[in-house]
Amino acid sequence: MKQVKSGKIKTFCVDCLYDVVGSLIYGVGILCFTAPNQVAPGGVSGIATLINYVTGLPIGAMNFAMNVPLVIIGFLILGRTFTAKTLKSVVIMSAVLDYVVIYFPTYTGNALLASLFGGVCMGAGLAVVFMRGSTTGGSDILGKLLQLKAPHIPIGRMMLIMDCFVLAAAAIVYQNIEASLFGLIAMYASAQVMDGILYGLENGKMVHIVSNQNDEIAKDIIAHLNRSATILKGRGAYSGTEMDVIMVVVRKTEFFKLKTLVHKHDPNAFIVVTEAGEIIGEGWKPIDKDN
Repeated sequence: MKQVKSGKIKTFCVDCLYDVVGSLIYGVGILCFTAPNQVAPGGVSGIATLINYVTGLPIGAMNFAMNVPLVIIGFLILGRTFTAKTLKSVVIMSAVLDYVVIYFPTYTGNALLASLFGGVCMGAGLAVVFMRGSTTGGSDILGKLLQLKAPHIPIGRMMLIMDCFVLAAAAIVYQNIEASLFGLIAMYASAQVMDGILYGLENGKMVHIVSNQNDEIAKDIIAHLNRSATILKGRGAYSGTEMDVIMVVVRKTEFFKLKTLVHKHDPNAFIVVTEAGEIIGEGWKPIDKDN
């Protein structure tokens, strides 16, 4: 019993450490780059930035105030575990924004650079928080709640619509259409960096190869790419001919070598390539419930 309790305390402390580090990096993006240059990224933090510009109220406090009703609704609908983790992250991030990052130096200069560096920091900070299964609330909770009412609409599309409203509001508040454009740049940079950190080392391309030289191609994949492959049974819909299909997953940097290898054996091979956002298992990311 003591070991279980000790394990939970250790997990909680590690979660908090990730939240603090992630919030620091995220806060630098907001308070040191985007906010001083009148750039409001999407989500609750973007709304808090606009309120801060108009009223002078702290961004962290506004972030917390807007998340409180969402967290309460989330508790009633989404469950205790999700809500507890979210509330913990929201409290830590709000405190870090208002009591730590405000003492950091700010950059006021080229708005494009501010948008890019702000987005990079925001994406990196969110990735650190997400690594432990937490969220920063805001549009994450709202998106999940809206999806319960309209499950046929993808959650990503819902969040994009909400972000567009924030960007439109930024143009009105700052009285400058460029504020929305720079906000869009910051959002894009944030999304790319976050995905790169969370999935960048494990993503790749899934390739299906249809050829009459499958045995030779499979041998070369194992020998020269140090990858295994799976042989799938297939049948041509038009010809009715039975055939084997090679399925292999490679890193993006390995794809050109794979394509060259296939062409060497069969220039007429049929190749289908799809993006693999995350790959888990032997030779890739280990299966871990915490990742």
